[in-house]
Amino acid sequence: MSKNKQPQSKRQFRDGISQKPKKPRSTTQKAVSGSLKRPNRQENEWTTSKPRSQNGTARTENRDNRPISEPKEYVKQRASKAKKLIVRAPNQKIQERAQELREKRTDLSRIEPERLQKVLAASGVGSRREMEEWIGNGWVLVNGKVAHLGDKVSPDDQVTVKGNAIKLKWADRLPRIILYYKQEGEIVSRDDPQGRVSIFDRLPQAASSRWVAIGRLDINTSGLLILTTSGELVQRFAHPSFEVEREYAVRVLGELSQEQMSTLTTEGVMLEDGLARVERIYAQGGEGANKWYNVIIKEGRNREVRRIFEALGCTVSRLVRVGFGPIGLPNRLKRGQFYELNPAEVANIVKWADMALPGERKRRK
Repeated sequence: MSKNKQPQSKRQFRDGISQKPKKPRSTTQKAVSGSLKRPNRQENEWTTSKPRSQNGTARTENRDNRPISEPKEYVKQRASKAKKLIVRAPNQKIQERAQELREKRTDLSRIEPERLQKVLAASGVGSRREMEEWIGNGWVLVNGKVAHLGDKVSPDDQVTVKGNAIKLKWADRLPRIILYYKQEGEIVSRDDPQGRVSIFDRLPQAASSRWVAIGRLDINTSGLLILTTSGELVQRFAHPSFEVEREYAVRVLGELSQEQMSTLTTEGVMLEDGLARVERIYAQGGEGANKWYNVIIKEGRNREVRRIFEALGCTVSRLVRVGFGPIGLPNRLKRGQFYELNPAEVANIVKWADMALPGERKRRK
């Protein structure tokens, strides 16, 4: 047996595997491996590894007591799908009406031109603000020409975004509406760098469009959240000019006097972003230091209800939205569940919003 030849192991002998000699490393590989050697700490003051203290724990400062900044990484949290609330089927007359509404379509030739950014957002290309930026950057073409802000398009126009032809989606059918009982800890956003659970992770996908939330609830607020596939319906609910009422059940640490409640409905309170006033407020009782109130406002400013009570010296410990416009939080809907309105119920909401049903012309004022 040669001295350079290594003896075979039992496994190699059993499987008939021959011992292959290792290839000698070239001088180039040696040079590369030498260059990757970890530098001496005395030569390089800032090191990638965390220096250790005498007890073995990682220190947050280097030898000069300067902080070592490291980017914080977040992992996307997994979210289980929300369960759908199952209700009893409506009577035969309502079912026939719902089927009729489901099959109706609006003639595309009768659809009036709409703003380009609005149509692109409704077609799922992106948000309306993003579309305005893309149009301003010259990335959108209409019939081969660069589009400008304020341009309108009709179903006959050909639209290209960043070189890709876009199939525009028009409101030629009845929109869909779902009611979701949002839980605390969930955000109303599709993009979150912190990886928190989003309501869109829990809700089902819309086949031919995308869900748009009507208004928002902050991460610590629960209750009724309305989502739809109609951008026009979102505008009708959420725009301040329509003054749609939002109803909240509020639990606070403290108690308001009758004079303070009267001030909220008459004079209001001054907040950082202007005067805030409630339409109605009712005491709903409570135990100990916690008291419940029912509050109705006509605005949707950020954390408005919480800030109103804080201005009066009370801290909100729980906030639940129980109503938005003509829609109330269903009694049987549990937290984390959703309910989709049937076409007959959607038609009632569309009429309330003064919008045209499929196959009908919009009434002129």
